[in-house]
Amino acid sequence: MGERRIRHKGRLTQTFIYLGKLFRMFLFQNDWKVLPMSAVIAALVAFSVGKNLFVTMEGTLMGSFALACICVWNGFFNSIQMVCRERAIVKREHRSGLHISSYVAAHMIYQALLCVAQAVITINVISFMGVKLPEKGLIFDLPVVDFGITLFLITYCADMLALLISSFARTTTTAMTIMPFMLIVQLLFSGGFFSLPAEAMPFTNLTATKWGLTALCSQGDYNSLPMVSVWNNALKMKNLEVEGEKPLLEAFKLIEENNQRDELLMKSGELNQNPDYNFDPFILIECWGWLILWTIVYSVITVILLEFIDRDKR
Repeated sequence: MGERRIRHKGRLTQTFIYLGKLFRMFLFQNDWKVLPMSAVIAALVAFSVGKNLFVTMEGTLMGSFALACICVWNGFFNSIQMVCRERAIVKREHRSGLHISSYVAAHMIYQALLCVAQAVITINVISFMGVKLPEKGLIFDLPVVDFGITLFLITYCADMLALLISSFARTTTTAMTIMPFMLIVQLLFSGGFFSLPAEAMPFTNLTATKWGLTALCSQGDYNSLPMVSVWNNALKMKNLEVEGEKPLLEAFKLIEENNQRDELLMKSGELNQNPDYNFDPFILIECWGWLILWTIVYSVITVILLEFIDRDKR
């Protein structure tokens, strides 16, 4: 009787039926554990690299990369097992009248709410731990809104990619085996943190980390920050002797006495600016657009793959 009722349900009704099922799974099958896990990961990253985030160029690049990785990690864990663990059920109910578009739409709504919660948790955790957040907004007057939207879009894009993987993985074990490989791809092809050959750079456009990293650096006004690595590396050679003298040590003393250290760091930053990270609303909108585009692409492919689930002989 239940299968006959499903056959006559409309797409919208089926969406809400499965949405209710997902929320029950969240409560009773321990799916809620992804929320405290995201808090723990955010705390670890804030403790490790948060001190210089949006304070120096190097700290902003490293911290933005770490934040993008947090979001990708959270998104992957949210949905990597969602479809493959109930594949037999989906196949049976599809034959009984289940609309795959309704099934995927329910997952998209549920995962969107989960990603919003994780973005809010991440912001609150890193703020509690004293991490400096962007002080100026590019789109909205409140910079935390821009910042939160970026974290959400990175997480949601990775989430939909994981849902796509889950839709064709044979088992949950297979899905969990694929996930580390995809995570490594996201990390290596972030586009700004690792030096890649020129021919590999176009592939960075396919990753959420590239657009997330770019958006976060832009929001943090990367190009207006000081660069400290040149100074710190030179400082290590202050006791280097040349013909019995220490010219670098004397130079450092002179710079400190004249209070020129900050000016030197800012000049170093000016010489190492990256136009991709300009404090420009158009750059942020472009990054958001790419993240939204890939989210849609992953969702559409997921629907297409699951439409053929009846042919699956596994």
